[in-house]
Amino acid sequence: VQLQASGGGLVQAGGSLRLSCGSSGGTLSSYNMGWFRQAPGKEREFVAGISRSGGSTDSADSVKGRFTISRDNAKNTVYLQMNSLKPEDTAVYYCAAYTGLVAPINKRSIVYWGQGTQVTVSS
Repeated sequence: VQLQASGGGLVQAGGSLRLSCGSSGGTLSSYNMGWFRQAPGKEREFVAGISRSGGSTDSADSVKGRFTISRDNAKNTVYLQMNSLKPEDTAVYYCAAYTGLVAPINKRSIVYWGQGTQVTVSS
């Protein structure tokens, strides 16, 4: 499975972006899916996750109420709708396929990582 993330870009504070993550060579419905982000000089952190069926989601407190994760298993794609963006949301965003909890306790459950997509929020 190769994950491909897209949709990043430069946006002003308060704006919106939608990230997408698709795969080649495999089906994503076998995995929980999530988005992580890494800002310069910081650890990669969990942003949002969704269960295999899409029936359960979880997100970091810092993005609750602003970011929404969803998936379309028929299209083999996962989305992250990001609204009310803040400069502190600036980071490289990575999609991931994993097992276990929808909000992973650690990164050992990550099976596949996608390449990152840069999100930059200007003030």
